[in-house]
Amino acid sequence: MQRVTRYAKSGDVHIAYQVFGDGPDLVIAPGFVSHIENYWDEPHLARWLNGLGGFCRVVLFDKRGTGLSDRVAHLPHMDERMDDLRAVMDAVGIERASLLGISEGGSLAALFAASHPERVQSLVLYGSFARFRHWIATDEAWNALMKYMDEDWGSGKSLPAFAPSKANDPAIQEWWGKFERLGASPSAAIALMRMNREIDISGILHSINVPTLVIHRTDDTLVSVEGGRELAAGIPGAQLVEFPGTDHLGFLDADASDRMLAEMEEFLTGARSAPVIDRVLATVVFEDIVDSTGRAGAKGDRAWRDLLEAHDKAVRRELSRFRGREVKSLGDGFLATFDGPARAIYCANAVRDSLGRLDLPVRIGVHTGEVELAEDDVRGIAVHIASRVANLGGADDVLVSRTVKDLVAGSGIRFEDYGTHTLKGIPEAWQVFRALG
Repeated sequence: MQRVTRYAKSGDVHIAYQVFGDGPDLVIAPGFVSHIENYWDEPHLARWLNGLGGFCRVVLFDKRGTGLSDRVAHLPHMDERMDDLRAVMDAVGIERASLLGISEGGSLAALFAASHPERVQSLVLYGSFARFRHWIATDEAWNALMKYMDEDWGSGKSLPAFAPSKANDPAIQEWWGKFERLGASPSAAIALMRMNREIDISGILHSINVPTLVIHRTDDTLVSVEGGRELAAGIPGAQLVEFPGTDHLGFLDADASDRMLAEMEEFLTGARSAPVIDRVLATVVFEDIVDSTGRAGAKGDRAWRDLLEAHDKAVRRELSRFRGREVKSLGDGFLATFDGPARAIYCANAVRDSLGRLDLPVRIGVHTGEVELAEDDVRGIAVHIASRVANLGGADDVLVSRTVKDLVAGSGIRFEDYGTHTLKGIPEAWQVFRALG
């Protein structure tokens, strides 16, 4: 989707915003810091935003003092923040829109809905709260946060608090650290949090008279689910949806992301799309020629090219025979998927035997797991495991993970133990077996 950053004027302050997608208008009030261009650098978040854009025209903006919006000399109060939201709507030409308030942005969205119901179609609050204590409940936790902002802001080390399930993901931590740095300076972040500590909109909840959906994860480790429950109880007619999970950054969890999108689409449009199937259980097969570089040098360019063509033809013939899906050619091998592990092993054995007649020894790795479908490719840890298993093998080995062996029980396929191995980049050790026959 086209994403162009523009600026709206709120008094003398420039507010950065983006517009994308198609459908009813939805304006997002972000958490306490944001950066609308950095959002798109994180694949999970980009996927979630594109999902929103599939059924809404989405407006993103950075609040004054954060992200790409003007830095300001004093802390913005709620009136000024509401002015900024209204200025963005005016710049886009929106008379009335639904609002999505995320985390601390829920307070702004809720207050705007109560104050300007003529401009609010409906209200969605995710991971939000009416009172700050549902975010940081104790002085000890507050002091720890202040220390982090003063000494470690921008490092991304706060990720475990926002998304404990991704605490050991270095790529996400790197993005999160950059998000902190781009969102606000350490001093600005501290000042904003001191202002946020004063938030208490519990007294105005009863004045919100627009349709409201409150979404919260039951075990959110950052903002207690009690914050969401208080919002839903205080806003007349509000609908509360809870679902499992600990990550406050719900978009990092594919299941939570999809659930949020489905609930919001139904609430905002009255319809619920058929789920997008982008992850499936599949058996992944990696095949490659043993010592292809040495063999190419020994054969010469022309003979090696002819042999590779014969290799490709033989592999594709067996993939067709056993209903395998060729994902891509790897130059001297193939990546393929199957909807059944037994067929994958039968195919692997047939490929090995066919190429043996061409005096082309190969090694093949097989693993069954969930893969992410990405246009003409597949991704995910299952793909990495299959690749690492293949790399363990020697000439004419068909190696499978313990998962595959267990799934083909009763098939008559025989195996021998190949040992337990630590696979590069994979957390735990894996038991591997050689397929016989």
